[in-house]
Amino acid sequence: MRILALVPGGIGDQILFLPTIQDIKQFYPNAQIDVVVEPRSLGAYRVCKHFHDKSLRPIKFDFKDRNSLADFANLLGILRDGEYDAVISLGQRWAVGFLLWLTGIPTRVGYAEGGSDRFLTNPVPLKTEQYAAAMYHDLLQGFDITCPTPELSVTLLKEDLKWAEKEQKTLGIAETGYILIHGGSSQLALTKGLNKIYPVKNWLEILQKLQQSQPQLPIVVVKGPEDEQFVNQLVKSLPGIKVISPPDIGKLAATIAGANLMICTDSAPMHLAVAVKTYTVALFGPTDPSKLLPKNERFVAIKSPTDNMADIPPKTVLQKILGG
Repeated sequence: MRILALVPGGIGDQILFLPTIQDIKQFYPNAQIDVVVEPRSLGAYRVCKHFHDKSLRPIKFDFKDRNSLADFANLLGILRDGEYDAVISLGQRWAVGFLLWLTGIPTRVGYAEGGSDRFLTNPVPLKTEQYAAAMYHDLLQGFDITCPTPELSVTLLKEDLKWAEKEQKTLGIAETGYILIHGGSSQLALTKGLNKIYPVKNWLEILQKLQQSQPQLPIVVVKGPEDEQFVNQLVKSLPGIKVISPPDIGKLAATIAGANLMICTDSAPMHLAVAVKTYTVALFGPTDPSKLLPKNERFVAIKSPTDNMADIPPKTVLQKILGG
């Protein structure tokens, strides 16, 4: 069986879609799955075991780009050539449904919202009030699969675990454990009007208090491609803070898995922390924690009272960490 999935969105969306892939393979073990994914999110599949056993293949297409008719015609040609038996789509626009109808794929599953349902053979109710991974998993109802959503999980490669262990030894934290900080937010989120950045001065207040109360636990900050200014400000003001720069999602996941505690903003690394079961305190601004974190005492959400992340008092964060 050949199954196509259209999963627009960032790395976090791909991570949240992994339980759906897991159950497709559970019910259709021999299925070949192709996932249409944006270029910025291709790296997410490094932590998907089915990518490594070759039963899952990402297909690159930039949904966010100003695509011409020629771009869509090219994608349509690729999808028609795939001779798929079924397609699952997270897209809700009518144009996405129309594109899937043009592919001629016999079983077309998507949400019964946004106008695309007229082109679907198996529309599924959209329940946006629930955890996003469960909302994506609901699409399997289009295949008469009604089992509970599996817990979020990822596959960590041996080479990624070895990289993380080597970095921990280099930083001198292999024996002590560490608190991991991820404070960045993608530029794309800012362009969409979602300011998920917590002010550096607030971070400094939190981390200084943590250094005083938990001196045995080193603080390590993740430095990604867009985090240089944020990390440099922390390093300049906090003696002893350590920096780690994982080059890909797999090594980032391995780094998170080794932490005693992760403190982060609403971001893709937060979903990785959930997947590797690391205790996590996550800060939320305009987004709804109930849709982005599962109900589990390991994962604590702190929601801004004003939807502005900067308005979360540092003392509130410290109370959750030190009082928990």
